[in-house]
Amino acid sequence: MRRVAVVGIGHTVFGNLSEFDLVDVLAFASGNALDDAGILAERKLIEQVIVANMGGGILNHQTGITSSLVSRLDMEPAMAELVENGPASGASAVKLGFMAIASGMVDTVMVTGGELMRTVTGWEATDFVATLLHPSAEYNLGLTLPAFGGMFTRMYMERYGLTERELAMVAVKDHDNAAKNPFAHVQIPVTLDAIHDNENANVVNNFVAEPLRLYGMCPVTDGAATVILCAADSPEMKHFAKRQPIYITGIGSATDTHCVHNRKDPLVLDAVRLAAERAYAMAKLAPKDISFAELHDAFVILELAISEEVGLFPRGKSREAIAAGATRIEGRMPINTSGGLKAKGHPTGATGVSQIFELVKQLRGGAQKENRQVKDPKHGLAVNFGGFGNNVVATICSKEPTW
Repeated sequence: MRRVAVVGIGHTVFGNLSEFDLVDVLAFASGNALDDAGILAERKLIEQVIVANMGGGILNHQTGITSSLVSRLDMEPAMAELVENGPASGASAVKLGFMAIASGMVDTVMVTGGELMRTVTGWEATDFVATLLHPSAEYNLGLTLPAFGGMFTRMYMERYGLTERELAMVAVKDHDNAAKNPFAHVQIPVTLDAIHDNENANVVNNFVAEPLRLYGMCPVTDGAATVILCAADSPEMKHFAKRQPIYITGIGSATDTHCVHNRKDPLVLDAVRLAAERAYAMAKLAPKDISFAELHDAFVILELAISEEVGLFPRGKSREAIAAGATRIEGRMPINTSGGLKAKGHPTGATGVSQIFELVKQLRGGAQKENRQVKDPKHGLAVNFGGFGNNVVATICSKEPTW
């Protein structure tokens, strides 16, 4: 299997971009990555373009967006495909780009994930994401993803003793990181006093899906992110000398039951564990080797639960890690240095690609000017979580090849 390097990254600001066309947003991130890779003027070097998008047809009345992007960037005759895998679309697209190169089919791939979700109301966006659920056993009963997040949180609290204050600590940490990230949707730090300890905190931080409150959930977000991949053994690598290559050393995915109620234990996220195990096995690494992680915290409880499933903390013990500051940028296991979905934002098709963007940026040492650089990182882990844990992709990026 060929080694695959990330040789270019691009990102839009996350937030409200509804004044733009969906393909405009995708093209901005793509052009940014081509420039970062040093091939903006030679963009026809890209043989394969993959776009990750979940809602273009439903939210924006746009389909065929991948071929449209290729044309917008004058990149014909590049091969072009769309990947839709719910909120895990981004990492799935990176996985398919990795596979295309590792198999020897192509040498160069551009993967762009993007979404325009604020062209509709918040209620409509929530309903759109809820279409992931089983149509006659979940969705028709009025269930939404926030509802599942609330139920999962309550079960976790009852089993492991997690408190609302500890949940609020996750939000405070993520907002601190996002405040330093120029691409983040919510660049506003918050205090524990403001969203929990103060007697008026419940007015500011009201319930959305009890026991999850407003500051326990990600915002509805627009945005796009891009990574450019190249075979490490390809002669084309000579075109990418502008940036330090970062290697995708492990990637794995797994599924779980579509209906959450069919799982033996709803608190056990088997697809997360299996996806991570497969990524670790490919990379020839273990959880102890991971320097930092980007975990899919659409709801703050998921940062805690996923960190345990992938082996960064023992089951039920991540609450102690957050209380001790272990997951802060200066801690022993920094998590969601970008601000995570919680504060950076969650444009569903873009999220998984944005997570890889952050891994590469940190491994390059590129977050120093923003005062949020992880100290001497060697390996970063990203987990992109689809549905309520029914389709998950885990990716490991490393400074140096591990195989």
